[in-house]
Amino acid sequence: MRVSIDTDVCIGAGQCVLTAPGVFTQDDDGFSELLPGRQEGVEDPMLREAARACPVQAITVATE
Repeated sequence: MRVSIDTDVCIGAGQCVLTAPGVFTQDDDGFSELLPGRQEGVEDPMLREAARACPVQAITVATE
């Protein structure tokens, strides 16, 4: 799986961090970002739920 965050859409709600803390974190301004090395090959079982929980749908999960 490949995961990405549209930083132009993200509002920093933090739902992704709460749902999948092994994949997401928040930067100094509170916006979501991926933990280092988590862009590809993510196997966290909560990843899709984190994408669904995003209130602005800024997270994309694609299977390759």
